[in-house]
Amino acid sequence: MLSKLAYSRTGGGEPLVLIHGIGHRWQAWEPVIEQLSEHFDVIALDLPGFGASPALSEAGVSASMENVLQAIRENFEEWGIDRPHVVGNSLGGAVALYLGDHGLARSVVALSPAGFFGPGGRVQAVAALLAIKLAAYAPDAVLRRVSRSAVGRRLVGFLLYAHPERYDADRVLGDALSLKRSPAFWPTLLQAVNFRFRGGVRVPTTIAWGTKDRLLNPKQAAQARRQLPRATHVPLVGAGHVPMGDCPDEIARIVHETVKRGDEAAGSAPLSATA
Repeated sequence: MLSKLAYSRTGGGEPLVLIHGIGHRWQAWEPVIEQLSEHFDVIALDLPGFGASPALSEAGVSASMENVLQAIRENFEEWGIDRPHVVGNSLGGAVALYLGDHGLARSVVALSPAGFFGPGGRVQAVAALLAIKLAAYAPDAVLRRVSRSAVGRRLVGFLLYAHPERYDADRVLGDALSLKRSPAFWPTLLQAVNFRFRGGVRVPTTIAWGTKDRLLNPKQAAQARRQLPRATHVPLVGAGHVPMGDCPDEIARIVHETVKRGDEAAGSAPLSATA
């Protein structure tokens, strides 16, 4: 196995896999996990080299999209699931789209997915990610002090969230420390410099974009619409790049609607983890 992924699993029903973005961890999904776990077997994973998951470099391979997909495929088998519904954000959104394109997902929700950069969009995204990463290199004591202040939380979170004040000090500190220590950040960022999504849509897919996304400009939603016209495209009004905390009810609604379309397209009864 390329990377035995860390994950949280809760609820029951059809398997639903949640995939975070670059530098983040499975806890990014906490604002929606409780709602979703009332209806689904929710698995929120840490991508290789992020959170508590081993980096792909430990297996002697690069952090390429192909290897990330292979690692996830291997963990699906380990968890006893086949073609789950998947939801991803940012880098995780691109991963989710590729899982759908490769026939490894039953439906896909991609929230501000990477891979649809327009003129200047790539530079803006890389610059923002560099700023976030470099800020995380501050001494732990400084990060702890900043996270305890509402103003500090807004300063460190405004690039990611429309409402960073909704996150408590422990959550912000945990995210910053995880980002600081993630061995996959730099290799993944180097891959992102030339990354473009080149797949298609083979399963029911919804692409949703926060209208206040400061990391991946909302104008990229238009490129996604042109490139993937078969997907359903939805604006998340007032939401930022990581919208799960900005509009959790809207995210849950989109997931439910997309899962329903996925089940209808499959032409069979809803899947369970043991189906």
